[in-house]
Amino acid sequence: MDILTDRSRVERLEIVDTGRRRRFSEAEKVRIVEESLSAPRMASATARRHQIAVPLLFAWRKAYREGRLGLEAPSFYPVQIDGVEAHAGDGGAPPEPPENGSASPVEIVLRNGRRMIVRSDIAPVVLGHLLDVVDR
Repeated sequence: MDILTDRSRVERLEIVDTGRRRRFSEAEKVRIVEESLSAPRMASATARRHQIAVPLLFAWRKAYREGRLGLEAPSFYPVQIDGVEAHAGDGGAPPEPPENGSASPVEIVLRNGRRMIVRSDIAPVVLGHLLDVVDR
């Protein structure tokens, strides 16, 4: 059997495009990673189901663990609590809490040297937004 005798049987040749990369949104990546973490030994099965390479899934899982995939990972600020005998700003005593029972002031010294004084009853979400803006 040579090419001349086979020629009559081949009527149509179809070329499948496999070279194009698929693009996954951050939300899709997070969903796939969370699916792979749902039970032990799910990485290979999840990769097959979504038709992606297993090493790619492991790279996404690593990025997910490090907070580089999807939502921002929570960040923590270093905290130093000064004693009553020394105050972070001027070496004096910290301010006395108000006598009317309201929230006392809290001084925060940032890494960039800026000072911020807030009430102790400030909402954590609001404080986080303030720190993000001021600590740039």
